[in-house]
Amino acid sequence: MSPFRLTRTLPEDATEAALRADVHQGLTSSPRTLPPKWFYDAHGSDLFEKITELPEYYPTRAEREILVARSGEIAAATGARTLVELGSGSSEKTRHLIDALTGLHTYVPVDVSESALTQAGQALAAERPGLHVHALIADFTAALTLPDTPGPRLVAFLGGTIGNLVPAERATFLASVRALLSPGDALLLGTDLVKDEQVLVRAYDDAARVTAAFNKNVLTVINRELGADFDPGGFDHVALWDAEREWIEMRLRSRTAQTVKVPALDLAVDFAAGEEMRTEVSAKFRKEGVRGELSAAGLELTHWWTDGEGRFALSSSVAR
Repeated sequence: MSPFRLTRTLPEDATEAALRADVHQGLTSSPRTLPPKWFYDAHGSDLFEKITELPEYYPTRAEREILVARSGEIAAATGARTLVELGSGSSEKTRHLIDALTGLHTYVPVDVSESALTQAGQALAAERPGLHVHALIADFTAALTLPDTPGPRLVAFLGGTIGNLVPAERATFLASVRALLSPGDALLLGTDLVKDEQVLVRAYDDAARVTAAFNKNVLTVINRELGADFDPGGFDHVALWDAEREWIEMRLRSRTAQTVKVPALDLAVDFAAGEEMRTEVSAKFRKEGVRGELSAAGLELTHWWTDGEGRFALSSSVAR
């Protein structure tokens, strides 16, 4: 069995503190917002896995298609000896890339979930003799310190997750990724592409209502962790396309005038009937826009791969 190490850079109480801060800020702002990362407790993660299998939800299948078809080209383009994956989760899709990187020495999965890191990391270490796996329990949106591993490095940020960040947040994030890289190191970035509005809206408002349950799960998380009394049935799931910003917004719309109490924050929140609270932004991209954002962060776009239908892109960029 290959070496497996687990390092915690996130304090034990960091998740609770971040939840309290995000919920307080979001529920007292106007309009109200909640960050999408709080969808993902165990139940929320299960719901998202179901979403990825829905006929309407194409991004996961499209990205996997690219990884299956192009991992050899990605490996040849980067020559990575260290692969760092931000928000690695189960590391399932990444296995195609790991297998293609014949000179890979170390895999560094980064996630906030210790259980996901341990399960995936130990499995990879057992399956791939000679591969060092050094997992990091960390928040990739904060400053990261990576272990000392051989270069060149390839940082992978897959799934189109960068679309959950608004432009200013993306600029900060890409600059932080660039700070991890030496000249010649690379970033592999997954981006969902602009396409027909109906296709996009259906992907976030499926007929089986799985995404609606996923959206409302954030209320269940807040109820459980902060003692709130949200009634998920008192809110409707809304998904809409903002053509100007070129992003999907998921919202929760209050069905009636209601007051929600959050005892842990000593907070009472009045919702008007029809009031909407934004829970997720999912930006969609065009190649030249991606090139510009990467360039502003000190990264040069060198390769661009899409699935057969042109729905999703993986890009490779090198640190200048």
